[in-house]
Amino acid sequence: MRWVFILVAMGWAAAQTEGPEQPVPFSHKKHAGTLKLACKMCHPSPDPGESMTIAPLATCMACHAAIKTDSPAIQKLAAAARNNQPIEWVRVYRIPSFVDFSHRAHLAAGNTCEDCHGKVVERERLYREANLSMAGCLECHRLKKAGMDCSFCHDPR
Repeated sequence: MRWVFILVAMGWAAAQTEGPEQPVPFSHKKHAGTLKLACKMCHPSPDPGESMTIAPLATCMACHAAIKTDSPAIQKLAAAARNNQPIEWVRVYRIPSFVDFSHRAHLAAGNTCEDCHGKVVERERLYREANLSMAGCLECHRLKKAGMDCSFCHDPR
């Protein structure tokens, strides 16, 4: 994985220039781009809606029980599903625990997945391409005229 450092108003922020290798190759370009699967199909936002989650293997197997079954990657996926073992995906994005962030609130406000995650539909492998540092988030809030008070994103306790 390669990194590039972006100079931002509040300091340095790291952005990846290529994604980590995953335990099972997954192409967002194929699934979200070519096949036009909606993000929420594989990344549901269960209540209370702060985090988007990764699809359970049953969701993958709904199609892959019959599609590309001769692929070693799909065979690995199918074996994990059969044995009720999770796939240990390598996280690309992580929100610090001291930040109160809600995907659901951002989507309800009219933001898109692409706003923070970039052109996922063009990516074979995901990498962190947006500046999700505090400075990057504040710049987005400023541009979209969203709350700028510290307590908007941080617990004041």
